[in-house]
This record gives sequence, C-alpha cells and structure tokens, in this order.
Amino acid sequence: MSELELREAGDRIATPAAPPEPVGAPARRGRHRLRWRAPRRPGPALALSLAWLALVLLAVLVPAALTSADPLATEPAAKLSVPSADHLFGTDQLGRDLLSRVVHGADPSLRAAFLATLLGLVAGALLGLVAGFFRRLPDTIIMRAVDVILSIPNMLASLALIALLGSGTAQVALAVGFAGIANCARVMRAEVLRVRESVFVEAARASGNTLRRVLLRHVLPNSIGPVLALGALQFGVSILAVSSLSFLGYGVRPPDPEWGSLISSGRDSLATAWWLTTLPGVVVVLTVLAANRVARALGGEGR
Repeated sequence: MSELELREAGDRIATPAAPPEPVGAPARRGRHRLRWRAPRRPGPALALSLAWLALVLLAVLVPAALTSADPLATEPAAKLSVPSADHLFGTDQLGRDLLSRVVHGADPSLRAAFLATLLGLVAGALLGLVAGFFRRLPDTIIMRAVDVILSIPNMLASLALIALLGSGTAQVALAVGFAGIANCARVMRAEVLRVRESVFVEAARASGNTLRRVLLRHVLPNSIGPVLALGALQFGVSILAVSSLSFLGYGVRPPDPEWGSLISSGRDSLATAWWLTTLPGVVVVLTVLAANRVARALGGEGR
C-alpha cells in the first residue's frame, strides 16, 4: 500500500462512525433549515408614512404643538397673503392663518373618517360572520343586500343618506360608513367560509362548545385579519369621501375649519390665491397616501 492509502486508512480508524439514529427519530435538518428571522426595518416609504401619520395625529390631539395662531382670528390687513415666514401656508380672504386652519381642521376630518371606517368594519364583519357561518337563508338575505349596496356608487349612496340625515360630522360619518359595509362583509364572509371547514372548528363543535364560544374563540379570531387590513385601507378612502362631502358643504358649519371645506372655500380664488386650495389638498393627498402605505404593510406587502 502506498503512503497515501495508509494515511487514509488510519484516518478512518481514528474517526468513530456516527451512531445510528433510533427508529422514529426526526430527521436531521440540513444547512437550509428554517431559522427565526428578525422583523425587517421599515423602508423609507413606510417610515415617512408613519412619520406623517404621527404628525397628523399630533395635529388632532395637540394642535397647539404645531401652531399657536387662532384659526378663527381675522386680520383684514393681511388677507390673501402669500406663504411666508409669518404665515407658512398664507392667509385666506379674511386674513385667517391657513396653517392654523389646516391643523385644527384635521380633528373633524379624521374623526369622521375614523368613525366611518369603524362603522363599516364592525357592521361588515358581523354581517359576513353570520352569512359565512350559518349559510343558507341568512347568507342569501345578507349577500343579496350587499350586492344591492355594491351596485350603487359609494358617493351616490352617501349623498342619499345625507339627504335623509342632514349635514354634520356625525351624519357624514354614518353616510360614508354605510357605503363601506359591503366590502368588509364580502371579505369577512370569504374568510369565514374558509375557516369554518377547518379541523379545529369541527373539533370545537364536536367537543360540546356552545355556538357563541365557537364563533368568538375560534372562527372570528382566525378570520378577522384580512378584514382589519381592509379597514386600514378603507380609512384612506374614508378620508377622501369625508373631504368630498365637506367640499360639497355637508360637513361642519362655517367658520369651523375642515379639510374639504377649506379646499372648497378657495376654489373661487384659485387663479389669484393658489395656496388656499393647493396646500390643504396636498395635506389630504399625503394623508391618504400614508394611510394606504401603512395598510399595504399591514396586508403583508414588503417595503
């Protein structure tokens, strides 16, 4: 035998063989075994969206932290002033500081949008839960009503309800929320149909749990995820709908500020005072885009 063969034989003798694994033992994982991954940092777009929403939330909770000017105080000598260091957003036809009015207008606008989203989310989730779990007659009645709501444009349905309820922040929230019930109900029903056939739901029903316990402890928690993501996306849609109704004059009463009414008040002076409409409109657009970006992140998309 050559010297190389003798050395290889010695290595095999010196290295003990691995003991055989017992029968039924789990197979060893290779190099590509699954590992815990730390959550990724938010990308620039998501970080900017969260920062903007935090700023908007600060405007709702503590408007004095962003501006000290009175949104209702008039200054005729400074009317229609262009944006400057003294008035970052300029002034309106009565000399009122536009930045202060935009900051204080965030409260009624976002409050109505939040109430509308909450109404659509809760009512739609309950209807979808009942329709998907009980099927048959409840499913037929609820889903045919949902089809009727979906056949009507959201703005038209909101205007019809506003005509019945009257104008105001609460009425606008109810009108916009009613228009958003249908989408939440359809998503919830689809998820309940998937979950109700699962093994753990069948086991819970066979073990003698009450129907209420099965719905609240097993079906609802495993079906609500996509509906919550849709609710986050619906929040941006509600902001646009609330601002649109306020633009038409169905929101708060003047002189109280609101985003839609601020845009409407400057449309007649667009050629000479562009900031009256443009700057509040930019705030609305940025808020909707930020809400949609956060909703996409909640839905599982990347950065």
